[in-house]
Amino acid sequence: MTSLLERLSAERNRRFVGRLRELELFQQAIASPTLPFHILHLFGPGGVGKTTLMQQFLQHCQQLKLQCFYIEGRNIEAAPESFISALRASMGLDESDSPLDVLAATKERNVILIDTYESIAQLDEWLREVFLPQLSENTLIAIAGRNSPSSPWRSDPGWQALIHILPLHNLTPEESLVYLTRREIPATQHQAILNFTHGHPLALSLVADVFAQAAEISFQPESAPDVVKTLLERFVRDVPTPLHRLALQACAVARLTTEALLTQMLALPDSHEIFEWLRGLSFIESGQSGLFPHDLAREVLIADLRWRNPDLYAELHQQARNYYSQRLGQSQGQEKHRVLFDYMFLHRDNPAIRLRFTWGEHSSLLTDSLQETDKTPLLEMVAKYEGEESANIAAHWLQRQPRNVVVFRDSQSTPAGFAMMVTLHEVSSEDLSKDPGAIAAWQYLQTHAPLRPQEGATIFRFWMARDTYQTVSPTQSLIFINFVQYFQKTPGLAYTFFPCAEPDAWTPMLTYFDLVRIPTADFTVGGRRYGVYGHDWRVVSPTAWQQLLAQREMTNSVEAVASAPVSQPLLVLSQQEFVEAVQDALRNFTRPDALQKNPLVRSRSVQGLLSRLVAEQVTKDTTSDRITALQTLVKQSLESLQSSPRDEKLYRAVYRTYLNPAPTQEQAAELLDLPFSTYRRHLKAGVKRLIENLWQQEIS
Repeated sequence: MTSLLERLSAERNRRFVGRLRELELFQQAIASPTLPFHILHLFGPGGVGKTTLMQQFLQHCQQLKLQCFYIEGRNIEAAPESFISALRASMGLDESDSPLDVLAATKERNVILIDTYESIAQLDEWLREVFLPQLSENTLIAIAGRNSPSSPWRSDPGWQALIHILPLHNLTPEESLVYLTRREIPATQHQAILNFTHGHPLALSLVADVFAQAAEISFQPESAPDVVKTLLERFVRDVPTPLHRLALQACAVARLTTEALLTQMLALPDSHEIFEWLRGLSFIESGQSGLFPHDLAREVLIADLRWRNPDLYAELHQQARNYYSQRLGQSQGQEKHRVLFDYMFLHRDNPAIRLRFTWGEHSSLLTDSLQETDKTPLLEMVAKYEGEESANIAAHWLQRQPRNVVVFRDSQSTPAGFAMMVTLHEVSSEDLSKDPGAIAAWQYLQTHAPLRPQEGATIFRFWMARDTYQTVSPTQSLIFINFVQYFQKTPGLAYTFFPCAEPDAWTPMLTYFDLVRIPTADFTVGGRRYGVYGHDWRVVSPTAWQQLLAQREMTNSVEAVASAPVSQPLLVLSQQEFVEAVQDALRNFTRPDALQKNPLVRSRSVQGLLSRLVAEQVTKDTTSDRITALQTLVKQSLESLQSSPRDEKLYRAVYRTYLNPAPTQEQAAELLDLPFSTYRRHLKAGVKRLIENLWQQEIS
């Protein structure tokens, strides 16, 4: 009986056409007594058929019973330990076995296939200089990626003799005709399709899918320059139902689509049937943790959705965001790590974010607290990248605030990177004197943003990856996500400082995250200058910040983010200013015309700052709305005194004086049946309690 695997293999072979030269080259190489080259590097644009060809290589090796190990670059983290782990799994080895030792010792011909190489481009130097030279001379490595080999492969005399570079192009017209015939496309449509697709394999596949949905259509080339875009737009129009179209759009928005996510995004009780439909599409791939569109298909789907229905695009983002927010509260460990990246992927359409995160499907990094054995490797990292003087400062903070250190561990549980936060409001003058970075941040606070009682400030003093320091890497991506968690979960956080060794390089992304450059907080250690960014959480609160980022998900240009005004910027009042503002609000509670001048609702000159106390309670930014919100807050806070029999008398005194006032205070005392001196005592105590309640809301 034929197995499903055999059926799948037969169907793939039936649809595979062309690439005879590439297949012959590979077959001759592995059959030679001595390999003519050790690296076969395929490269070409997305959708040109690299993965399909690699699968043919794999099948040929299996037919010859030749050991062949397949590594999918998009499924691993761009880190040596992740690559080794994936290779170990492909070889079927135990955790204790070293793939390198096994491969180095083998005397039989074997092949390693590395697909989607652009996803692990950061491993290029490590593979070339460390990993590959240790392999046996009987090993052939085939690499497939979008980009041509980096210059060291071409310039190194040794590798020049051992590498064969093979660009992959579109199919020839003859090969394209064979493919269309095998897909049973009407012959009358062949020439129009060839003229339009120019033999691009993915485009041909998409055309075939369109005809599979409606064979009677007549294919007409359109004027749009993007072949795949036009084809995909036609395909989207021909999906079985609007619900299927919505599922396709949802799949493009999410990094990885599972049935659970699809169920929520489509608001369905069960999405199994539609999920299986997605799974069967030619441009949808199945990964370890879910479905995802081919890169080119995703770009086209998103572009089409944003143009066709921007409101739906925003709604799908909102649904995905809600799902991820819920999952973050339910997940732990590696699962939480994955959900965090899924959440961050929603911001990928903005170029400020796209190039500043790695989007691999899987990561082996674990987040942990500081252990005693971590101190030495962490300080070695600091010394390596920032010098001994910085390492001494780091050692001081490791001793003083060890609870504020987050360690990111690789699969061997060794530190792959770390982040060290210093809570400035808890340090002594002696602590400050040891660190120019902390001194600069503290002086800025004193001059420009003084802390109020019960408020705190943090400087993310050290952050780095073991192998890549502060450049883009999986570790750096996880560090930033942990920073976001810190912003959201730390009560009373008023200000954060974020120093960078290369501040200009991070300007687009940090601007996106609403961090502003603070040159006056820059500092120098060991001859190195560090640029500092900051954020005042009293001016743009965590709630307003989250809403701002949600808005920026919808923006696909750096310029738009940089120029977009921050919604609801707020006025930061000292405690005494706040007391005076509340007292004024009580005196004028029944006079809206006077309340509009109150500092809690009044714009501050050009900057238009509002009190957080008011801004978080309104959905519009009008004077009337803000006055109503202020009155509501005062009333609610005062009414909370009624819950205590002891405080109800205070409530009545304030209520009769300000909220529903008697003509005079003497008459208020009479209405309350109190001696005037007692009434005055209750009134004073009530106002004090009211201000205390409101102040706690302001700084929480």
